Amino acid sequence: MTESDGRTAADQRQRARGRRSRRGEAGFTLLELLVVMTILGLLAAVAGVVAINQFTRAQTDAARLQIDSISAGLDLFFLDHGRYPSEDEGLNALIEAPGDGDAWRGPYLKDEQAITDPWRRVFLYRYPGQHGKYDLYSLGADNAEGGEDDNSDVTSW
Repeated sequence: MTESDGRTAADQRQRARGRRSRRGEAGFTLLELLVVMTILGLLAAVAGVVAINQFTRAQTDAARLQIDSISAGLDLFFLDHGRYPSEDEGLNALIEAPGDGDAWRGPYLKDEQAITDPWRRVFLYRYPGQHGKYDLYSLGADNAEGGEDDNSDVTSW
């Protein structure tokens, strides 16, 4: 064995020992995995709360847009009939012709979904209104008058 062969054999033994010792160190410990899982869980919880807040805000915004759409339908009804629907006729007069439907040129809204708020309740309609020509509103997520934040009423006035 030459000196160069000796170094080669020694180098090979050294490399083999290094490989063996690194094999035992490969991977993660249970503690490291638990820490990572905890961090991921906390991030998921925070993201969930933000997503829920965005969803409830989106429902309120959708209700406001629907009120604008229904108001436009009420105004078209007024142009055809010279009056707004009575409380007895309600918002259904925008979808189906009321009893005196001679001047009715509707439907003024697409379907019953158009008069249903994001919480699956029909918008409330009052004519004559206490706040304007008519009052059009939803009681919000809590289905009770008043409320704050997500539970606040969504109104046309």
